[in-house]
Amino acid sequence: MQQAPVVLSTLDKLLNWGRSNSLWPLTYGLACCAIEMMATGGSRFDFDRFGTIFRASPRQSDVMIIAGTLTKKHAEFMRRLYDQMPEPKWVISMGSCANTGGMFNTYATVQGADRVVPVDIYLPGCAPRPETLQYALMVLQDKIRRSKAIKQDAPKRLV
Repeated sequence: MQQAPVVLSTLDKLLNWGRSNSLWPLTYGLACCAIEMMATGGSRFDFDRFGTIFRASPRQSDVMIIAGTLTKKHAEFMRRLYDQMPEPKWVISMGSCANTGGMFNTYATVQGADRVVPVDIYLPGCAPRPETLQYALMVLQDKIRRSKAIKQDAPKRLV
């Protein structure tokens, strides 16, 4: 009589595996980098094979890809969208303009998206190629797999 195989793992690994293989980015294209971000969803680069499906609603997204130049007027709306995303959430800053303001060092441009929301991964370039965004997604998947899925609070002292 044969026994069925038993799979042993921790709940952390199981949750992180599920989270890392079903990332749903918020479509948030601001400038030229958005064209490259859209190309990753096409048939040539096929983001779907990673389990990544672009969403238009922040309540259905867990990754925000900031693609392009962020203006000061738009920063408030970006923060509002970020706050509407459920936890856990991650941010990818795509392109030189999103990372540092790029060549637009003006009164109207935010000099880095990390001044508005916490950024997990920075993609350099003007504009980064779709392969770079795919690599960033794989790096984010590794980061998620290595993180703690269940946060344990310190015991509270009653007295």
